[in-house]
Formats: sequence, structure tokens, C-alpha cells
Amino acid sequence: MASYDLTRIMGQYLDRHLVFPLLEFLSAKEIYEENELLRVKLDILNKTNMVDYAIDIRKQLYPDQEIPEELKSKRSKVVTQLTEFQEQVASILKLLTDEEVMKTFETMRDPKALSNYITKEFNFKIEKMESMYKLAKYRYECGNYSQTTSYLYFYLLVMSPSDKNYLNVLWGKLASEILIQNWETALEDITKLREYIDSNAFSNSLQLLQQRTWLIHWSLFVFFNHAKGKDLIIDMFLYRPTYLNAIQTMCPHILRYLATAVIINRGRRNALKDLVKVIQQESYTYRDPITEFIEHLYVNFDFEGARQKLSECQIVIFNDFFLIACLDEFVENARLMIFETFCRIHQCISINMLAEKLNMKSEEAECWIVNLIRNARLDAKIDSKLGHVVMGTQPTSPYQQLIEKMDSLSVRSEALQALIERKIKGRPQNIHWGSHDF
Repeated sequence: MASYDLTRIMGQYLDRHLVFPLLEFLSAKEIYEENELLRVKLDILNKTNMVDYAIDIRKQLYPDQEIPEELKSKRSKVVTQLTEFQEQVASILKLLTDEEVMKTFETMRDPKALSNYITKEFNFKIEKMESMYKLAKYRYECGNYSQTTSYLYFYLLVMSPSDKNYLNVLWGKLASEILIQNWETALEDITKLREYIDSNAFSNSLQLLQQRTWLIHWSLFVFFNHAKGKDLIIDMFLYRPTYLNAIQTMCPHILRYLATAVIINRGRRNALKDLVKVIQQESYTYRDPITEFIEHLYVNFDFEGARQKLSECQIVIFNDFFLIACLDEFVENARLMIFETFCRIHQCISINMLAEKLNMKSEEAECWIVNLIRNARLDAKIDSKLGHVVMGTQPTSPYQQLIEKMDSLSVRSEALQALIERKIKGRPQNIHWGSHDF
């Protein structure tokens, strides 16, 4: 399974704190030797302020060794520095704990008006927001993600998008929301970040490409946990040309996640044709069982090859941090796709032969088909005596064709509008959040 594991590649585009959930998952799956993972964790922790966590990992790795003095002294320094940062912005922190004051702040959408209001009412000094930013960043490095979100939320209320730390704060806010698993707010942060990136002309095209590549990877945490994520990943990765270009240029391994989203999303079958084209174009740079399953089924019409790849897909998904929750849904829909494709070619199908192609027992396959017919998802009849499925006609209604066309045009129009707007906007800052290793 190590050959299919993407953690090493993904880690290049993630903040170091976002790598920890992936490492914990790998540890549970036992794909790698445990001490190897512990050494990776310790190496990452040494670049953060999570000293207690680092001490725990070190004890697991080297149970017979004493904790180094520099690690103990680092803990003391972290506490002292944190106290100093908090004292510098004590007046702001007091405001954040007052619910009535915060409700008033939230009603004032204009940062300039809010800044003037709190300066007049609370003797607020805008210069202190730099210290507030440093405190949020320090809290984040200590692993206090929940407090970080509240600090950065306030920062975004007060400061305008032209602020030098603004992009940095957007990244930090998204990372913190992901790490506390606040998926609804994280989705809002993805939208804000994407709009900011797309509406600003970065100093060079490579930098813009990097920003989009990071956002693609970070968004996986949200898309595979949010109820609307399976639709949104298709809209962003497949139908926003700039993001599809980033995938094809920088990270074709993301096609694993795009392909999975299309397979498990029955309502977006219109995306399948576009996905197949992309997979064919990138097959020389990236292949795995999931993309090969699509190729076998919709390019080569190789049902035996698709059946074999489906077995491999199950192993890949079971060992993938982002996809494991989709396993049953993926298998169900992949079987349905094999079945539907097979039915377009054959009018009368042997249940035994069908069961073999779906990796199912004959009785199981027959029950599965009966359920499809019962739920009105299949126009067919079963001849139990002969062990055959006799297909009816399944034309797509003009209404459904129109809906699919409108969905596709809507997404493409939005992407075109964003492209035009980006061309006429001004120049942004060049900033990175927290512990990016870029």
C-alpha cells in the first residue's frame, strides 16, 4: 500500500500542523513502521511550540533516554513569550470576551467604520493589531487552534484586505477551522481565500499557481467532510479552468479525489465525460487504480479490467485519509457504473456473468438488481428461471438533459466571470501563513 500512499506528496502542499492528522491515520493503518512515523512527527514538532506533545513522542521513541534540557527550557520560554504577547493586547482580549460588544462589531461589515468605532468608544489603537496577529500565530504554533480562530476572526473584521497580513490571516484561519473540524466555517473560509487569490494579480504567475495548489490540497479536508463537498469539489477542480490547470501542472495526483467525487455523486454524471478527457490527458503523469478504473470502463470498455481495478480501488480508498469514509458509497456507485455501461451494450444479461463482473455472488447480485428495479433506478425485468436480466429502454428525458446543460453552463460562466475580474484587479501582497515550508 505504500506505493499508493500520497502522504509524502501531499505534505509538500500542507501546513505542518495539517500533516499530523494524516500521520495519525497512517499509524492506525500500520502501512509504515511505527518508529519511522514517530521520527517524522518529532521532526515536525521541533519546528512548532507544541513542546509537551514533542516530549510525549520523544518518550515513545527513546524510552530509556532523559528528556533533553533544551526541550525543557524551550517549554519555559514558550510560556513566557505567550504571556508577553497576551499582555501587549490585553485590552483587545478583553473586548473579545464581551459577547454584546462582539455582536455590535459583527453588525459593522466595513472594516474602516468598525476601526473608527472601536477607536472612539474603547480607545482602541490600530497599531496593536500587529501584536494581535503575532499572538494568534504563536497560539497556533502552540496547538491552541480554537483560540486562534477567534483572534483571526477579529483581525479580519477590523483590517481591510489591503493589510500586509491579510492573506496570511486567511490561510491561518482556514487551517485552524480545519483542525477543530468546524467544516461549515472552513467552507466559508475557502470561498474567501479563493476569491482573494483569484481577484489579485500576484507578482508572478508561478506564485499564483502555488497559491491555488495549496488551496486545492487544503480544501480536501473540507470537501470530504462537508455535506455539499462532493458537488463543490467537482465545481472547483473540474469546472474552474485555473484550478484544473493547477492540478494538471502541479498536482495530477489530485485526480484521485476528483474521480472519486464524480463516481460517488450520482447527480453529477454529466461531469463524467469531462473527467474522462482530463484523465486521458494526464494518464502519462499520474495513474492509480481509481483513475484506471475510469479508463478501463469509459475509454477501453474493458469490463474485466474495470472489475479487477475495483478490487484495487477498495484497498486504496480504505488506506486513504480523505477517502476512507466514502468506501461503501464508492463501491456501490462503481458497481452501478459498470452495470449501466454493460447494459448499454447488452439487452439480455446473465446474472452469473454480471455477478462476476461486479465482484459479487449470484444471489447477492440478483438482490442488488431487484433493489435497483424497486427503487425505480433501473428499467428492467428479471427472468429467474433463465437467470437473466432483460433490459428496457432508458432514454434521458429532455428535461434532465436541459438541467445538466444548465448546470454545466452556470459553473463555466462563473469561472469566466472570475477570470475577467482578476484581469482588471490590482496587485496583492506576497505573504504566507504560519509554518508553511514553501
